[in-house]
Amino acid sequence: METYRDLHAKSVADPEGFWAAAAAEIDWIKPFDKVFDPELGGFGQWFAGAECNTCYNCLDRHVERGRPGQPAIIYDSPITGAKATYSYEETLERVNAMAAVLSDQGVTKGDRVIIYMPMI
Repeated sequence: METYRDLHAKSVADPEGFWAAAAAEIDWIKPFDKVFDPELGGFGQWFAGAECNTCYNCLDRHVERGRPGQPAIIYDSPITGAKATYSYEETLERVNAMAAVLSDQGVTKGDRVIIYMPMI
């Protein structure tokens, strides 16, 4: 297993190669044309032309690949002592339920939604 220092050294020596290898672990809807394009935007653009679904990469693919019962979220509050574990499948079900609620409220692709999460 590589250490943090090894990974950092690789990222500095060959940023595009480093991030191309990291990007290989992502399921892309549309693969990127270029790892980094310095001509796009004010500061360049990483993974230009690519499209991916973050929810799919975080949840769906783990369920599809035989890991539905493995923990996706582990919550352990040192303040309240509350502990909870949510599997990939449970988390995906909750995400889908929330997506249905938002859809029922008329939220569509491209809309911006804000969720207030107070500090408790």
